[in-house]
Amino acid sequence: MTRIAHRFGRIEPRRAANAYVRGLLSGVERKNCWNLAEHAGLNGPQSMQRLLRTARWDAEAVRDDVRGYVSEHLGAGGVLIVDETGFLKKGLRSAGVQRQYTGTAGRIENSQVGVFLAYATPRGRALIDRRLYLPEHSWRADQSRCRSAGVPDEIAFATKPALAAQMIAAALDAGIDAPWVTGDEVYGQDPRLRALLEARQVGYVLVIAGTARIRCEGLDWKAAQIAAHVPDAHWHRYSAGRGAKGHRWYAWAWTRIDTHRPGHRWLLIRRNPVTGELAFYRCYAPTPMPLAALVRIAGIRWTVEESFQAAKGQVGLDHYQVRSWDGWHRHITLAMLALAFLAALAASQPDDDHAHLPLTMPEIRRLLAALTLTRHRRTEEILHWSHWRRRHQATARRCHYQRRSHP
Repeated sequence: MTRIAHRFGRIEPRRAANAYVRGLLSGVERKNCWNLAEHAGLNGPQSMQRLLRTARWDAEAVRDDVRGYVSEHLGAGGVLIVDETGFLKKGLRSAGVQRQYTGTAGRIENSQVGVFLAYATPRGRALIDRRLYLPEHSWRADQSRCRSAGVPDEIAFATKPALAAQMIAAALDAGIDAPWVTGDEVYGQDPRLRALLEARQVGYVLVIAGTARIRCEGLDWKAAQIAAHVPDAHWHRYSAGRGAKGHRWYAWAWTRIDTHRPGHRWLLIRRNPVTGELAFYRCYAPTPMPLAALVRIAGIRWTVEESFQAAKGQVGLDHYQVRSWDGWHRHITLAMLALAFLAALAASQPDDDHAHLPLTMPEIRRLLAALTLTRHRRTEEILHWSHWRRRHQATARRCHYQRRSHP
């Protein structure tokens, strides 16, 4: 909180922000202004509500501080991941809300959609930027509706890939050392986003549809057609990284594409060894890369879902009760700051203790709440039980992996 203190011109919003972030890191079940104010011991929610609605402070500058904090603690040479997540809402007045598809619900629902940029390294991952998606016809074309939700006049309609491009460019301009970008099909299908990354000499591994047209050996093919002609000997077994049940093994194949253009481009194909389901990635790098490097980047893309899960489950990313444009960005920024703090603590652990599972972000948040709020138990008892749980979890995981490797 000292790191962002200078972003607040007055002491009152600075203190409110401090209490707000402490509340987000607490064990409060529903992290809205009412409950956070009660947790802080305030007489009412007014100061918390002013913090999100009318107080004078720069959420974009705090976002920049979060981005620098994450880079500092997670290290350089990471991967930027773009993805969106939905926030289910009722009513019609919340900025950007409409009936639209969201993966959060798995169907079309009344919701807001935020596009996020995550940063991942071997030490951890965290969210470092956000944009609220503003639909064109139901919102941007309706000036009175935008004014009532506090949408600035200078905010123009932008597609989700365009919002992702803005965040990536801002991160690179801020000095984030990220030689790779990855994202799902929404972003892989956009040629302008790919052109931006190639112009900046940033590699990418982006998901595309099987119907996407690929230029290979001088002919235009659908990605699925290329996969159908891959000989069995050209499939290679690689892990896409560890999941909750161990390594995620797939069969992978690749081929050079767009060889008439400068740089190196590939079509990467992933096949599920059990179901045979295929996934396709369009890849680029300014220099030659081995297949294993592309597979590693493709596997890292899933970590953004873990970031969303941690942000919503641990620091209340989706617990806000504000409708305005500024209110959304302010709450999301403070939630990203709380998540970054947990990610930094998780990254600071020694990695040579094989007898215990490392402290996860949920366990770190639980310990913070227990050690700062619980007075009737000794610190030694709280840490003892955390130590005991992680030791037995590590034993259970080793046994599980051994059974999987020796069926």
